[in-house]
Amino acid sequence: MAENSESSLSSARPNYIYAILSMALALFLLGFFGLLSLQSRNLIKGFREGINILVELKDGASTDEIAALQRKLNETSFVKPGSVQFTSRDEAARIMSEEMGEEVLKLDLPNPFFDILQFNVRSEYIETDSLAGIRRTLLQQPQIQDVYYQENFFKQVAVNIGKLNWIVAVVTILTVLATGFLIHNTIRLSLFANRFMIKNMELVGATWEFISRPYILRAIRHGLLGACIAIAGLMGLISWISSKAPELDPAATMGGMIWLFAGLALLGAAISGFSTFLVVKKYLKMRVDDLY
Repeated sequence: MAENSESSLSSARPNYIYAILSMALALFLLGFFGLLSLQSRNLIKGFREGINILVELKDGASTDEIAALQRKLNETSFVKPGSVQFTSRDEAARIMSEEMGEEVLKLDLPNPFFDILQFNVRSEYIETDSLAGIRRTLLQQPQIQDVYYQENFFKQVAVNIGKLNWIVAVVTILTVLATGFLIHNTIRLSLFANRFMIKNMELVGATWEFISRPYILRAIRHGLLGACIAIAGLMGLISWISSKAPELDPAATMGGMIWLFAGLALLGAAISGFSTFLVVKKYLKMRVDDLY
């Protein structure tokens, strides 16, 4: 008899392990999309800052003038630090002959190239208006003949990045909603076994606040535990991806990852606690006959 009573009590207990693991999985998926968003921004920034701007120098520019201009560019706010490179007209001709073969040298044509300074622009300046302003500023220098960049290519890059940002935002919102839905349903199922206990406490005179408090506090602890499991899984995933793809440097997005992990912990605790409050309140509002 005692064994039957004990087994019935244990079977009536909610499966909190299942609830915690389900929350951990939902938060892991949300964190995964968050990491994708962080890395996509990092990759986009690297791509934008890898596009070259070519500055064609006049024939009369001396070595000292070119060196001074190079130093000035390195100190300019719109230039990516360390990206300024000088290519002489002779070096440009040599590169062309290597690519096109020795037949070009046999033609004995005059060197058509100019001395060139090449640099990359900071990501925040990769906009059509900003680039046009940079070009006007550079053309004011007496040593500069012209400035070249692929205007249509930059416009297309800006359009594609805008579309990608919208896609990432929509996917993130949908993932947050799906995470909240999954956690809420998991908690609802886990508390289903306690519905009679919740109602009985009300019938003997306990207030709703007194009844709800232990369930909500336990739900918050479970939400934090699920978030810790999800964060541990994400850190393992980051470590594995870094070993397979070194170009995806986690250190470059360390600040964003810290905020992401803190957000997962806060979200797990908040959704779990609020969902538990709603479920307990629902059972308290129901009649006893409706609980069956």
